[in-house]
Amino acid sequence: MFSRRTDLPLDKDALSGFLPWLIAFMVFLAALAQAGLIGLDELARRWDSGMAAQLTVQIPSDSEASGATDTRRLQKALNMISETPGVMHAEVVSENQVLKLLSPWLGVVQATDVPLPRLIDVELEPDVKFDARVLQQKLARTIPGTQVDDHGVWLARLIQMVRTLEALAAGVLALILTAATATVVFTTRTGLTVHREAIEVLHLTGAHDRYIAKQFAARAWALGLKGGLFGLALAAPTLFVLGYVADRLQAGMLPDMSLPPLGWASLLVLPLAAGLVAGLTARYTVMRNLRRML
Repeated sequence: MFSRRTDLPLDKDALSGFLPWLIAFMVFLAALAQAGLIGLDELARRWDSGMAAQLTVQIPSDSEASGATDTRRLQKALNMISETPGVMHAEVVSENQVLKLLSPWLGVVQATDVPLPRLIDVELEPDVKFDARVLQQKLARTIPGTQVDDHGVWLARLIQMVRTLEALAAGVLALILTAATATVVFTTRTGLTVHREAIEVLHLTGAHDRYIAKQFAARAWALGLKGGLFGLALAAPTLFVLGYVADRLQAGMLPDMSLPPLGWASLLVLPLAAGLVAGLTARYTVMRNLRRML
């Protein structure tokens, strides 16, 4: 697959020996950038679909009030929220769930150790314009200190940041492609110079430019594919390690950042793309330079 008989001694070129390693390094970086791009896009879509139509209502704790009073205040807030137009569902978050959410920052604590606010998860009806400020003013008049956290506000900013990171990752991929193309062009031009006399002999025996370009392209394709496979072989364990570290760090603090199966499958295209880019670039470079040489 990686070597074939040619009329030109391309296997003996010193620079050709470095080309697979350079392409492997570029494919390694491209795999990391592409995995980041896919992971960020998947993360943004999950956030957008799962949290855009949600609110969180925070009822402050009253240390002077009895448990029965707190329960009445919480039930009153829940009734007011449920009766609000545009609200599809409202549910009180248990104290155990609140403690679980706070555990990454506070460690293991009991409900009696800290004054925990009571939280109410609110799910809004889809495609309905909802003003969280109106609900907060309504609740604050009855239960002072009540806060309404509109997920859509900070979620829009977060998704904008993710999209910016996606653009940066796409820019990195474009730079890698440019660098790979320039490397193949330089290597091919050097090969043309080294084998100039052999190319002239082939022309004298009736060989066409397309035939010579085909040999350079086949060699570049093989080297590009070889380097791409090696680069992907290095990138795969790196991504697994990064995924493992991210899972260990999640613990409720980070969302799931693992690649979907389709994302892993897309990485397999990189070695083929590297070989294709190398082959086409070499062919174009040879055809263009042969017209100037001869």
